[in-house]
Amino acid sequence: MTSILQWDEYLFQVINGSWHNDVLDYIMPWWRDKKFWIPAYLVGLVYLIWKYKLKSILFVLSIALTITVSDTMSSKVIKKSVKRPRPCRNEALAQDLQLLVHCGGGYSFTSSHATNHFALAVFLITLFGSMRKRWKWLLLFWAGSIAFGQVYVGVHYPIDILAGALLGSLIGWGIAKIIVSNNKLNELFFGNKKISV
Repeated sequence: MTSILQWDEYLFQVINGSWHNDVLDYIMPWWRDKKFWIPAYLVGLVYLIWKYKLKSILFVLSIALTITVSDTMSSKVIKKSVKRPRPCRNEALAQDLQLLVHCGGGYSFTSSHATNHFALAVFLITLFGSMRKRWKWLLLFWAGSIAFGQVYVGVHYPIDILAGALLGSLIGWGIAKIIVSNNKLNELFFGNKKISV
């Protein structure tokens, strides 16, 4: 376990230190901020309303459920059980730390940013099974880059985001799978239409 944590700290120092450049230093604090993505979420909401009319309420509720479950598991259950301090609160790393955002007061493992964004991405990919391949990769890149940003700005270790990505993916997949594999739920969401975006 010690060697894994040492490797984790080393990889954190590489990403947070050696990989720093002016472009990412400017982009990443915005990119990983949930408020930055509000316009994109609004566009997605408008699209759902346009395509599915009143049924868009079901999609919004299922997305809200997915995020609620993923955030609760990460923030309320795992973080409070593991109690791993953030790297920005690790005195051994303080000298070389590149902290680009406020260091939150909560714990580090797992990253709720990674958990929630991967939960949403995998939920959408699984729910809309016939989604074009490029959109699937784009959603995964989006979630992954936001998770990576948490390490880059100095508030999470790599293992935090890897575990968060895995947890979120399982939650997103599980909730979407319940919908698509249950005939009544599937019909409620999509009717007789082919599932597509």
